[in-house]
Amino acid sequence: MKRIFYLLLTGATIITTPGCKKFLDIKPKGYTIPEFYEDYQKLLSNASLIRATAAYPSYITDDVLAGEDNDVTKQAAFAGYSVFKKSLYTFKNGQTFEPSDSDPFWEPAYNHIYTYNTVINNILNVPDGTAQDKKRLRAEAQVGRAFEYLSLVNVYAEHYDAATAATALGVPLVLSEDINLPYERKSVAEVYAQIKKDLDEALPNLPDNVPNNFKPMKSVGYAFLSRMNLYMGDYKAALANANEALKLNSFLLDYKIYTNKNGTWGRVCTLSDSTAFPDGNKNKESVWIRYGSSSSSHVFSEVYASTDLINAYKKDLPAGATDKRFALFFCHGKSNFGGGIVSFPGRELWAPYVEFNLGFATPELYLIAAECEARIGDPARAIQLMNTLRDSRIENNQPLVANTSDDALRLVLEERRREMPFMGSTRLIDLKRLNKDPRFAKTITHTQGVQTFTLPPNDKRYILPVPPKVLAVNPNIPQYER
Repeated sequence: MKRIFYLLLTGATIITTPGCKKFLDIKPKGYTIPEFYEDYQKLLSNASLIRATAAYPSYITDDVLAGEDNDVTKQAAFAGYSVFKKSLYTFKNGQTFEPSDSDPFWEPAYNHIYTYNTVINNILNVPDGTAQDKKRLRAEAQVGRAFEYLSLVNVYAEHYDAATAATALGVPLVLSEDINLPYERKSVAEVYAQIKKDLDEALPNLPDNVPNNFKPMKSVGYAFLSRMNLYMGDYKAALANANEALKLNSFLLDYKIYTNKNGTWGRVCTLSDSTAFPDGNKNKESVWIRYGSSSSSHVFSEVYASTDLINAYKKDLPAGATDKRFALFFCHGKSNFGGGIVSFPGRELWAPYVEFNLGFATPELYLIAAECEARIGDPARAIQLMNTLRDSRIENNQPLVANTSDDALRLVLEERRREMPFMGSTRLIDLKRLNKDPRFAKTITHTQGVQTFTLPPNDKRYILPVPPKVLAVNPNIPQYER
């Protein structure tokens, strides 16, 4: 059994946070454990923790069209892509990263897990702070750890399947801050069991209100459980938790009051006074805020919309209506980011320049509830939920109707894709879970110049490999053959 040195080495540096005045006098070499309640508060207030999910999994999905080798939009030029982005886009077998590369998804996740483990395993034993406050802080760390593991297991492993989860390779399950302990790659079922355990323990100790949405409250627990259960195919539980979360926050932002102007940040702004579209921390849709990891936070201006995605926005759009998500967040045939007009006729460049919330938000809750109603409940309510969301997104919207549960499910899944393109690993995970259903399985096609690349349903290349840097010090980790 190899030891988890590389996974947690950089994580150890996080907890030497300025302002933590008192630490244990006797400590393992290379890291320190805080001693007092305030120290643990500062750990969980570290700004790095909110940078929790990378954007690069979008390159393997059906949303993406890469630019030409020397594209007029320089950021989108395929020749300028990093090696791992080219590997993903062309569905390369085997490793995606070079031996010297850092993985901006895996490494920050385990870095954060180190910090969460430190809090979870020690906060209840500090000599100060009330019992309630210590339980609340532990619950906050448990939600954070669960979020990291839900992201990791859905990117670096097979999608959850009750029939195979007990044997399918998951990810290393690290529950201690001791970097010298042995570890192993646990099964998908074991990782999910730990996520559920953390959430079940955390929920009773989460507060009803928080000073800001970077901190989890009870509605976060319900939102989290709804997503987890959706991924597991437990639609009854997913629906129940989505409904509970929506009772606490059902706000939807009206996109119809926004337009575009030239530039990057602030490009999407209000019609009345050019106020910028709100980032996640200012958007009342946000339930719990997490942004993209600092080194791979977005793919703005790096990719065009695939023909498949463009057609998805056109589908089921009423005559005379405008889907503001498509109108606002893409540049249509040309861009002007301050250096003059750049033209790319017939293409749609992803360029919202908004710090979207990639944690939990009300639009996803509407879509989870709608999908579950279509699958196991009331298809009429499914359509009602979806139409409520569409009314906030589409100018001159007209309600859609569905005659059957299957029709309702198709409409909801298509709406989910329109609502969350290029949002972290969301589309990749949706492709993996929907590929298990023959009704929705699809082969992805990417083009580059005269070359065409295809990825069939359920191919192991949907699963990202353990990074080579980790394998270099842990060569016995079992791998998926991709």
